[in-house]
Amino acid sequence: MAVSSDHPASASSARTSGVNAWDPDQFEGLYRCVHCGLCLNACPTYQELRLETDSPRGRLYLMRAMVEGRLELNEGVITHMERCLVCRACETACPSGVPFGHLMELTRDEIRRQRAAPSFVRKLMLRRVLPYPERLRWVAALGRVYQRSGLRRMARFLPRKLADAEALMPEVSERAFEAPAGEWFRVAEAKHRVGLLSGCVMSVAFAEVDAATVRVLNRNGCDVFVPRDQTCCGALQAHDGDRETARGLARRNIDAFDREQVDAVIMNAAGCGAMMKDYGELLHDDPAYADRAARFSAKVKDVTEFLAGIELDSRFGRMDTTVTYQDPCHLAHGQRIREAPRQLLRSIPGLRLVEMRDSDRCCGSAGIYNLTQPGLSRRFMADKAQAAAETGAELVVSANPGCIIQLQAGLRQRGTTAAVKHIVEVLDEAYQQGEERHVD
Repeated sequence: MAVSSDHPASASSARTSGVNAWDPDQFEGLYRCVHCGLCLNACPTYQELRLETDSPRGRLYLMRAMVEGRLELNEGVITHMERCLVCRACETACPSGVPFGHLMELTRDEIRRQRAAPSFVRKLMLRRVLPYPERLRWVAALGRVYQRSGLRRMARFLPRKLADAEALMPEVSERAFEAPAGEWFRVAEAKHRVGLLSGCVMSVAFAEVDAATVRVLNRNGCDVFVPRDQTCCGALQAHDGDRETARGLARRNIDAFDREQVDAVIMNAAGCGAMMKDYGELLHDDPAYADRAARFSAKVKDVTEFLAGIELDSRFGRMDTTVTYQDPCHLAHGQRIREAPRQLLRSIPGLRLVEMRDSDRCCGSAGIYNLTQPGLSRRFMADKAQAAAETGAELVVSANPGCIIQLQAGLRQRGTTAAVKHIVEVLDEAYQQGEERHVD
């Protein structure tokens, strides 16, 4: 499958002649690929399927052929593109800096325009529910009733595919995370002013993680701004090929957070953080938002990245437990943040950190991949659960909601008793134990 890496004149001529819908200027990053193959061992789908067309190199070859007008978009190509996790592990392995995640989003955007309209359910959730907090809260309320009534027991009678999807449904929190009337969680002597994206799914299924994030930030001298008019970050929409909806959500978030001057915009979901750090690229051709988006993206920090970069309050209580940490793809590969979470965990007295095998290999959650590609997702999930169980850890820690849901499901299927928590929950618990010790 080796081809020349020079930029062909045929790409530009195809666009100007009108025979090709693909815009080669947007796909310029394709031509950084030198076909060395270092990405193959990093790619979960290639490692699982051993098909060149399900590797980053193979997918880049297909993209290039379509951009240059040598290949028409067809069902086979769509299958190979849809199987991609967009975990971006290939970007970490690539010596040439190919922006694979960006190119895959552009490709899926083109697929949606030309051939494959999303299903009704995907369109409903990604365009009509997640971007609207009030609608999402209504859906969450229905889910809460379903989970706490006897209805959930009937799931075992569902067809296999629906039952598997139901098993991945996160436990809806008792109450959604809400910003205070003044939108600020303040401390007496603030050293930092930060914003917090409370998130769409995070705010209803992981409300306790949002609350713990605020407490940990407050504990470390941060006034925390949580704008009520914020919305979904747009990551799920962009990964699904709907970049236009993602752009609209990015504009809304920039407007919401720009109402106050903050030192940083804090994320506790790795996928959201990677997306918001890309707002500058997403809106680079929007004259009204390009500069604002670039400034906004420069302020975005994962909560672990932020805490590891300030003078951390070290008054933790002792936690005599063994933990293992699972790297979320969009933290380790998308944001290149690996050491900060481990540094924070090692700062807790008594806590013993044991590394798991292939900790940065995708768990198979990947946004909505576990719903759109359930068979492959289960295979990745089983391997990740096995790797976690091999450590003997009592607690598995991650920094992304999708990973936590996937790990819980995988460990539950194995019959493993290890708990799964977000890293800020562990920090929050350690701080609370420190306070109890001080009172005693």
